[in-house]
Amino acid sequence: MHLEPDDELRTHTLELEVAVLAKNDGLAARNRSWLAQRGITALNLMSSPGAGKTTLLERTIAATDSAVSVIEGDQETVFDAERIKAAGARAVQVNTGAGCHLDATMVARALEQLQPDPESIVFIENVGNLVCPALFDLGELRKVVVISVTEGDDKPLKYPHMFAAADLVVINKTDLLPYVDFDIERLAADARKLNPDVQLMPLSAKTGDNLEEWLAWLARPA
Repeated sequence: MHLEPDDELRTHTLELEVAVLAKNDGLAARNRSWLAQRGITALNLMSSPGAGKTTLLERTIAATDSAVSVIEGDQETVFDAERIKAAGARAVQVNTGAGCHLDATMVARALEQLQPDPESIVFIENVGNLVCPALFDLGELRKVVVISVTEGDDKPLKYPHMFAAADLVVINKTDLLPYVDFDIERLAADARKLNPDVQLMPLSAKTGDNLEEWLAWLARPA
């Protein structure tokens, strides 16, 4: 089969992407085994910037009796890790620089540094981005997407890979529903077209409204 120059470039790019993902998946499997051997529940929290992941974690740390530690992913700064430590949990900051997501290698190094307690919960707060993080397995037990009502209810249609990969979608900032144009039922219907098994959970991390449902889910995320 003859390939034109543009076709050859696309083919080589695709082969490179497949190789990168395959290597990552192998490392993620190691992370998953390491966590399972210690009875640690790892949850990958993904969202766009400003959706409220860190605020939700602060609330969770204050409300749960479980031991919690956090791997914080950001391109720059240690602000979120400092907030987590101030809330009373151990945290490791991973700065990705120009990278738009965490990968399994970064998480493995963070786990080695963090040394989470057996039978504890590890939250992996991914880089704020609704595209790249959906493609990279980190070895987590479940993927959680946090979306705020201020972002609009069209996000499943705009970012289908993220919502197709999610086990749970947390709809945050419900205290602002009276002031924004956001249809929870529309978002739920669109998300379930992509992923019929996805769970949806409206709550407000700021006010604590419906936080008890989130805590109950954490007790049995499997």
